[in-house]
Amino acid sequence: MKACYMCKKGKLVKKKIPYSLYGVRIGNYSGEQCNACGESFYDEQVFDIMTQDVKKLGLWGLETKTKVTKVGNSYDIRLNKKLIDFLGMKKGEEVTIVPESKKKLVVLIP
Repeated sequence: MKACYMCKKGKLVKKKIPYSLYGVRIGNYSGEQCNACGESFYDEQVFDIMTQDVKKLGLWGLETKTKVTKVGNSYDIRLNKKLIDFLGMKKGEEVTIVPESKKKLVVLIP
């Protein structure tokens, strides 16, 4: 067994590892997982399959950058259409925005 590349304390165990992205279960993939820290590692071929599966589900490219702009006396954060569609949001729908920390906002959709 190989030592974990991240924590250097645990051993890597070969197994099927469940993989999710943005709360959507993608599947179980062959890889190695550290028995101490839980970090997962995949070879290039498996990673390519995972990437294709993510693209098939329409989850590829949801993460984007945007700028804060000023609109009148308020500030505006724009979200792209692909992200809005994924979240199932509609124009005019009211959402609640909650600060989780000084670096993270959470948007609650009814």
